Amino acid sequence: MKPVTYIIAGTGGRGQFYAEYCHHHPDRARVVGVADPNPLARQHMAKQYAIPAKNIFLDWKEMAKRPKFADAVIVATQDSMHEAPAKAFAQKKYALLLEKPMAPTEKSCRGIVAAVLKHKILFGVCHVLRYTRYTQAIKTAIRQGLIGDLISMQHLEPVGFWHQAHSFVRGNWRNEAESSPMLLAKSCHDLDWIRYMMDAPCTSISSFGNLTHFKKSGKPQQAGRAIRCLDCAYEPQCPYSAVRLYYRDRIQKGDTSWPLDRMLAGKEPTKKNVIAALRTGPYGRCVYECDNNVVDHQVVNMEFKGGKTAAFTMTAFTGLGGRRTRLFGTMGEMEANEEQIRVYCFRDQKWKTVPLPPVPQSPMATVGHAGGDYGLMEAFTKAVALHDPSKILSGPRETLESHLMVFAAEKARQENRVITF
Repeated sequence: MKPVTYIIAGTGGRGQFYAEYCHHHPDRARVVGVADPNPLARQHMAKQYAIPAKNIFLDWKEMAKRPKFADAVIVATQDSMHEAPAKAFAQKKYALLLEKPMAPTEKSCRGIVAAVLKHKILFGVCHVLRYTRYTQAIKTAIRQGLIGDLISMQHLEPVGFWHQAHSFVRGNWRNEAESSPMLLAKSCHDLDWIRYMMDAPCTSISSFGNLTHFKKSGKPQQAGRAIRCLDCAYEPQCPYSAVRLYYRDRIQKGDTSWPLDRMLAGKEPTKKNVIAALRTGPYGRCVYECDNNVVDHQVVNMEFKGGKTAAFTMTAFTGLGGRRTRLFGTMGEMEANEEQIRVYCFRDQKWKTVPLPPVPQSPMATVGHAGGDYGLMEAFTKAVALHDPSKILSGPRETLESHLMVFAAEKARQENRVITF
């Protein structure tokens, strides 16, 4: 097949990672255009993929003014900047891969889906959890009836103490007015994943959660406290220390990967630049002195058609890595994570392991959401190449449905009530 050509709007962490698929598989896909206001990030991508100067843009609007010059576009701008480019590129008839969440409001999400359906384009949202090997193994086991009929589920998203501090206290997703509610920003694909497993529409939902710890009242009372970690006498004892996270645990050990690259915002990964960023940038602030307002823990309870139920927990307060799920059926139960799936059969009262599919031959196959990023790009690229929307596991209508679940859960949390669909 002829390689699928991509243009990329937004060269942050997500845009770069999706582009990397083209780097590893140039026979399947190529990057031919880029737009980003950050000159260093823009030029880095342009150089890496040999993008001609005429296809390098400061802004997605400039790129959208051009006649269509690629098969597909990846929109990986900030959450609040998704709707306008999505609609513009849909009108140009590009196949559209949109980073999750679709948009921070129900109205914007509905507007994007309406544009997609109007212009009849291939469309996928980056619900990467659907595309992992363990997800497909679980889905297959359910379809094969290994636990009978699925009745209920417990699903855990262990955000992690340091990840919460980086992204949702100091970082771009810390404040709802600038991004979106925590449940939408971090866990919209968890609720989408639960909907995918349940294979039925959600009928009612409730939720509870708060910002409990990362605020002024949570600050330790020891002497020598400060606004910035570099100035704080308590810093060596603090698990949320920015000096520890970015300097001692990263740059001092030669690790320049995420989240250090985000913290440096395109600058060279040197000790001097890290110290300067800690001194003046947002990632050097005390976690108890930031302008964050998103929750640091939340639970969501869901009922689905037929009376099936699911309980979801998202929490900052864990050191665990990777999501964990328990599924309960009429004939057995299942324990699953990114590395292992076990089924307990009620008939023989024994546990047995469900094998995961073989690892694809790609350097990306086991990184990025347990290989979900690779699986997404592989599926979407095939969909575009073959003009086959069935390759996309999260089409417009079901993606809208799972986003509406998130908005309803957040409304239920804020209003302390059960929302019925």
